[in-house]
Amino acid sequence: MSEEVELIKSETEVSMKKAIDHFETELVKIRAGKASPAMLDGIVVDYYGSPTPIGQVGNIVTLDARTLSIQPWEKNMLQPIERAIIAANIGINPQNDGVNIRLFLPPLTEERRKELVKRTAGEGEDSKIAVRNIRRDSIEQIKKLQKDGLSEDASKEAETSIQDITNKFISLIDKHLQAKEKEIMAV
Repeated sequence: MSEEVELIKSETEVSMKKAIDHFETELVKIRAGKASPAMLDGIVVDYYGSPTPIGQVGNIVTLDARTLSIQPWEKNMLQPIERAIIAANIGINPQNDGVNIRLFLPPLTEERRKELVKRTAGEGEDSKIAVRNIRRDSIEQIKKLQKDGLSEDASKEAETSIQDITNKFISLIDKHLQAKEKEIMAV
């Protein structure tokens, strides 16, 4: 029985780690005034009929703190890349010069910063919900084991252990949120 409990605990930790990794990926996409090629992650371009990540149809470089440049590997991909960026609604209008596409990030206003902080908090809340759902599923598995013969003490101990793992990941999410909020609000 204890092997099954340990397996449940390790699966819980792995699943929660995946939720944190996803959260970190989403945070990178929220810009904090500095241009980053990661801002374009998740944008897909129609590449001869198949949706392809933008990083696989061109070279994305940061020219300076507020400018990104995309150099497509094929000239005929300029229009599809431009359309994909506009469709992604990331708040930046692409500038097409016939060779490259440049993205100029406007300076963040106070209102926009607060909006980004709200969006960041929303992502954090989604991640906390995911972590809590993982906790709930794990505790349900422990209760099933208790019905199958696991002692009540061992069951309570396992639930406490799962709660400790949950608390660790929730506090990690809070730390990420505080750091991102500080980064966004820095002028």
